[in-house]
Amino acid sequence: MATVGASHDLGQANTKSTTERPLANFPPSAWGDMFLSFSLDNSIMEGYAKAMEEPKEQVRRLIVDPTIDSNKKLSLIYSVHRLGLTYMFLKEIEGQLEELFRNFKLEDYVEVDLYTTSINFQVFRHLGYKIPCDVFNNFKDVESNTFKEHITTDVRGMLGLYESAQLRLKGEKILDDALTFTQTKLKTLVTTLKGRLARQVIQSLKRPFHQGMPMVEARLYFSNYQQECTMHDSLLKLANVHFNYLQLQQKEELRIVSQWWKDMRFQKTAPYIRDRVPEIYLWMLGLYSEPSYSLARIIATKITLLLVVLDDTYDAYATIEEIRLLTDAITRWDISAMSQIPEYIRQFYKILLNEYAELEKQLAKEGHASRVIASKQAFQDIARGYLEEAEWTNRGYVASFTEYMQNGLITSAYNVISKSALVGMGKIVSEDALAWYASHPKILQASELISRLQDDIMTYQFERERGQSATSVDAYMKTYGVLEKEAVNELEKMIENAWKDINEGCLKPRQVSMDLVAPILNLARMIDVVYRYDDGFTFPGTTLKEYITLLFITSLPM
Repeated sequence: MATVGASHDLGQANTKSTTERPLANFPPSAWGDMFLSFSLDNSIMEGYAKAMEEPKEQVRRLIVDPTIDSNKKLSLIYSVHRLGLTYMFLKEIEGQLEELFRNFKLEDYVEVDLYTTSINFQVFRHLGYKIPCDVFNNFKDVESNTFKEHITTDVRGMLGLYESAQLRLKGEKILDDALTFTQTKLKTLVTTLKGRLARQVIQSLKRPFHQGMPMVEARLYFSNYQQECTMHDSLLKLANVHFNYLQLQQKEELRIVSQWWKDMRFQKTAPYIRDRVPEIYLWMLGLYSEPSYSLARIIATKITLLLVVLDDTYDAYATIEEIRLLTDAITRWDISAMSQIPEYIRQFYKILLNEYAELEKQLAKEGHASRVIASKQAFQDIARGYLEEAEWTNRGYVASFTEYMQNGLITSAYNVISKSALVGMGKIVSEDALAWYASHPKILQASELISRLQDDIMTYQFERERGQSATSVDAYMKTYGVLEKEAVNELEKMIENAWKDINEGCLKPRQVSMDLVAPILNLARMIDVVYRYDDGFTFPGTTLKEYITLLFITSLPM
């Protein structure tokens, strides 16, 4: 547990008295230098790339085959999407879906079974097409307005409806009801199931696909749904080779950021921080897993690791006077300010300025320096937000809910991560795209809200024990005069509604491409992954360890 007000100093050998510091005694890294020793064999990667060519072409031909029945075509596209392969066939898939959506008729679904209806609904919604939720009307009893009891015998259909309900929008009451109905029934039924179907239900109840990390969900789909893909051997072969190809690329990226972290010597200069390199890299991988975003992942990981150093310095080491000085230095963003900050944090400050300067120099050559500037400004904003929280703690002040959220959306780190995610994405991030981000669209607001509230709900008790700043739970209790349980329930309702806004924001027509919307959606997903069951970042528990093991350690037999 945390030690509050512990005495500890770095580089203060000549100081006669020690300083009371809010040390958190974070657990050490679970991985050590494990990922530093990886050595990439490019010939193996080239072999995988070549091995993907034939099955990729076979799958492409299947997707555009005009002789395949529309339901079977949608089932194929669903599997392609679940396996994380959509980016390979985006043009072909969109061409098929455009035509199928244009010819959609509600009456065509009157005789279609629940499983097929659910798969079709998910395909359209996941890929941006607003197919009406009325396709599920046939499964409700008109008189009682409840779902027909006979569908409970169709477990695959029930599971499909449960997954479909995750894609609901505001006002879609049938899907609100479907979520409650299927969740209750599946929790009861799961104890009677065996084998593959049991694994599928357990996995979805634990974390629905729509709220999971795409790469992990793809691997789990490959393991748990092979029978659904057996009619397309080429798809299974492509997915298998693709996973092996990505694993090599990602292990190399993880090696690069692990070496960078070690070279920066933060474990020596700032031993009070959370050492979480694989966890942060996993987080960034969750935003975009496509091979073309390799540089983007490396850049975003480095910036987020610098943010962890800043966060833990403010929250778990620095005094209020030191926080004020460091915030002023970050606002000035000038190496001459280094003399005003404590010695123990000077190396970090120097690295911070140097890393951003190097990035700006690199991106300026391509005419994209504005992305780096946006990330840097977000970093300055969060430092000021952290200072505000520290001032509240220093005064023993609990902010109103509105006041807390205004600052809390900044200190959630969402703004820094989302803008840093754009830095290395290439030409797709145009000035218009940056302007869209700057306009703070509803989907961005919703994802920010989830990031703040999900984190708070899982960490507020730990923060209280440490005597740290009040969270949204405390602020809500104070503002509305409610007990803790009611406050948490209300915040969870806000999260639920925010997911509906995210779902709406992913539908066509969109102002920007899905490649730019995806990191916003995926950041919300990763918050759910990290914080649904515990604070998986501060105390890396089951989930993140399982994910890191699955993606970077466990090999998938060819």
